[in-house]
Amino acid sequence: SAASIRTDAGDNRAPSSTMTPTFSCQQCDNPDCYNLRTCYSAIKCFKARRGGSTSSIESAVSRGCIREASHVSLICSSAYSPSQTHVGRVTAAYVVQCCEGELCNDGAFPPLPHNMESSFWPSSGPLSTLVPVVIVVLCLLLACALVGAATVVWLKLRRHVFKGILSGFAGPGSMPLTSNSGASGGMVLPMQYRTGVAQPGDAALRELMQECSMTSGSGSGLPLFIQRTLAKQICLSDVIGKGRYGEVWRGVWQGESVAVKIFFSRDELSWDRETEVYSTVLLRHENVLGYYGSDMTSRGSCTQLWLVTHYHPNGALFDYLSANTLSYTAMLKIVLSVVNGLSHLHTEIFGTQGKPAIAHRDIKSKNILVKSDGTCCIADFGLAVLHSQTTNEINIGDNSRVGTKRYMSPEVLTQSLDLSQFESFRKADMYAFGLVLWETLLRCVSNGRAEEYFPPYHDVVPHDPSFEDMTQIVVVDQYRPQIPSRWSGDPLMSGLTEVVRECWHANPNVRLTALRVKKTLLKLADRHHSMPDILREV
Repeated sequence: SAASIRTDAGDNRAPSSTMTPTFSCQQCDNPDCYNLRTCYSAIKCFKARRGGSTSSIESAVSRGCIREASHVSLICSSAYSPSQTHVGRVTAAYVVQCCEGELCNDGAFPPLPHNMESSFWPSSGPLSTLVPVVIVVLCLLLACALVGAATVVWLKLRRHVFKGILSGFAGPGSMPLTSNSGASGGMVLPMQYRTGVAQPGDAALRELMQECSMTSGSGSGLPLFIQRTLAKQICLSDVIGKGRYGEVWRGVWQGESVAVKIFFSRDELSWDRETEVYSTVLLRHENVLGYYGSDMTSRGSCTQLWLVTHYHPNGALFDYLSANTLSYTAMLKIVLSVVNGLSHLHTEIFGTQGKPAIAHRDIKSKNILVKSDGTCCIADFGLAVLHSQTTNEINIGDNSRVGTKRYMSPEVLTQSLDLSQFESFRKADMYAFGLVLWETLLRCVSNGRAEEYFPPYHDVVPHDPSFEDMTQIVVVDQYRPQIPSRWSGDPLMSGLTEVVRECWHANPNVRLTALRVKKTLLKLADRHHSMPDILREV
């Protein structure tokens, strides 16, 4: 409106003869109106004061001419009529006074109203009594809404606490039976690993539940479960292994020896991932390490992450091969059981309670355990990848840990592995299996001889090789572990050598699947060796 006023009043033309009476008016521009001029040919003169709704905004004044009849109603809030001599307009933002006559807009500027609210709220009449009522009603509605929201929040918190009491706590360092967020990193774990039991139907779970107390001891209030967690029932005996993740202890649980893998707190993601994989439905297999449960406990001032599995006194295949030579039968037991476990992992099982396909991603002789009957089982699933054809989703997990560089396939070393294709992970597993098969064949007695045990690439890379070392040897030089010449004179060893070469081939598409390797090994064993019944059952 002020802009319109300035625009209309900005012409200082000399008077012209028209039918409508015109006047000369004083003209000056806001905000101070110091430079006073005269404008002509006005049908009305005006003077105005503009200001804000608060005292912090200074007011501005102006005078001028109105030459167009259509502008009179806009500025003076009244249609043009020659008989009117004065029109006043007042709002909360500005005051305009209009007049007719020579230089009639001289004099003092109209004042702004003292009470701005008077422009919006009438001081008398029915509406003045209705406004307070409306305000009171709105305040009551707002108060009711706040009380209702607070009640809903309180009820939810009460239900949450009630469920926590019923699910039970074991005291310091224990884990609740419900799948609430953990104390570290906001991690959410399924119920079966918070209770420290692998499957809900196990006898171990029934025993744990039978040991829970259903009384608070006071005779009043809600009953409290006092759960004896898995960690509190295990007595650690001695360290049987160490690694980058932590330590492995032999422990005793309910009179039975168990292996307790204790993770460093920095490797919580590995513990979480391994627990998730071990808890997969239908994962249980004779050639996959048996799992009892996981627990989080406190020893001293440190939080410990436990993963409890079956105990195998023969230890890892790496140590077993270092200390023992193998007969044909012992060698076949090892390699057939390993590839049997790998085939089970790689295969998806469909059904209402199915199993996703699993790629291990860290197959090596240190992650394979030798059982008392001479067969093996696969362990350490901290890097495992899960895949379901139903959703076509590849679950890689959040673990930033990488596999063992010595066993990495060429496509992993060059970072060309297709992460969107699960088959890529399976092929990488088969490359690593080829190296494990080579290690095992080294220690097999053939023609009265067996080679000394060495890890793969021991002759060309240091003890702890870098990515650059392995890339140069495996990718650039296309080097593979040496095949002893004497193996070619043994039909069984020669056939197994061909399997090794196909597994560690540089082209992933050439590598055999775990199932194909298993069938080939069975044929070789049946053709060139009197295969015991135990091998036929693998």
